[in-house]
Amino acid sequence: MACDKGFSSSFMLLKPEEVGLFGLFHILFSSKLEEKKFVDCPEGTVTDEISFRRRWLIFVSILAQKFLQLVSKPLSVVGSGIEMFLNLVSVNRNVFVLVINFFRGVVVKPDKTSATFLSFIGNFDKRVELDSTIKYDDAKYHAALSMMASKASYENNAYIETTVRDHWKMEFLGSFDFWNDYQQKATTQAFMLRDKSSDHDIVVVAFRGTEPFDADAWCSDFDISWYELSGVGKIHGGFMKALGLQKNVGWPKETKQEDGHPDLAYYAIRDMLNKLLSQNDQARYILTGHSLGGALAILFPAVLALHNETWLLERLQGVYTFGQPRVGDEKFGEFMEKQLQEHNFQYFRFVYGNDMVPRLPYDDKALMFKHFGTCLYYNRHYEVKVVDQEPNKNYFSPLGAIPMIINAFFELIRSFTIAKTKGPDYKEGIFLRIFRIIGLVFPGIPAHSTQDYVNTTRLGSSDVFLLPKHTSSHVN
Repeated sequence: MACDKGFSSSFMLLKPEEVGLFGLFHILFSSKLEEKKFVDCPEGTVTDEISFRRRWLIFVSILAQKFLQLVSKPLSVVGSGIEMFLNLVSVNRNVFVLVINFFRGVVVKPDKTSATFLSFIGNFDKRVELDSTIKYDDAKYHAALSMMASKASYENNAYIETTVRDHWKMEFLGSFDFWNDYQQKATTQAFMLRDKSSDHDIVVVAFRGTEPFDADAWCSDFDISWYELSGVGKIHGGFMKALGLQKNVGWPKETKQEDGHPDLAYYAIRDMLNKLLSQNDQARYILTGHSLGGALAILFPAVLALHNETWLLERLQGVYTFGQPRVGDEKFGEFMEKQLQEHNFQYFRFVYGNDMVPRLPYDDKALMFKHFGTCLYYNRHYEVKVVDQEPNKNYFSPLGAIPMIINAFFELIRSFTIAKTKGPDYKEGIFLRIFRIIGLVFPGIPAHSTQDYVNTTRLGSSDVFLLPKHTSSHVN
């Protein structure tokens, strides 16, 4: 089924499935992309003067998607195998005991559906409890809760329900798999909880980010297609598709899912929020997510604004994203800044150190993606600075490589000392330490881990949540 792009004023769509190897490399030597069947855009959108750098980025985007589609199944199998091994070691206490149990014939086998089974990402940071020192009246309470919810979103339903209900003493509202109309699969996940007491009633919506061995999610990240919405701006196509963009009608205000498919994320969550919040005039909600999940979290209110969902926008208390990639262009940022002001909700974008994901897609002449909102930038000491833009905004820089490697070295050293300086809750396991060693060669990858983002919300200052937006200052 072809996509009806009538809902957008302009667009540039990449179709990896319609290009062969020769045509793919031909991108690098021909600027007439409008003539290529794998680039769908109105006449004049892509000019003959298109730069080599932009063609190169389109080439990389399509190549990455084609490769991911090719290795999707083996990648999933490898990921499942690694997860199973890590959990096998965990339930048998350690590798040494596992070997002994093997020879004794009493190996304990993990159950993938149990509340104790951890995802690949969950094995980096096994913390379950909320920080008991951060109470509701602390300015960073919602940030800390949001990050723990974002971390939990990577786990299975039993883990999330047990964590929310038994450990956090909150109401579990459900974990969901949502339909992606372009991938024809349920590839978008989120869960909802309710933090309710006599003095507050907050619904938290946590979107799952990109799992390391999920080719579909990586395709969403690498898809640099975009749609321009009238009065809104240009938005990353892969993220829109993950949130619920429909092939045949785009973003209608109302929709009905057919063919027995799961619901689309935006519409299902919107309807659930309408129902939940109508039960209490004082109830509010928070949107959050790590990585891709953060992109979906900030895109959700954008679609609400597109549909003039004023009541829901006014009940939105805040958006907290962690390691979030860029979502749209400068015009989109201006549109969202206006929504922040008009509907009085906060948007905090956490960036830790040299995390490469917030620095993608590029903010340069070849691409038009830009960040907006309040950026909280944390260094390796978890000191925070409120900035308009994170340092080294496009990550790849020959001059910046050496400082990043040096920083990665000190992060590795810190992994052996942080439990002594900050307490046992901050102890890092061997799995994460191995990951930090990889950071000596590829700095910026370990910095995207949930471990460091949980630490930013616990060890960072509360004062930044009380500062005016766009105020630049250092807070220890």
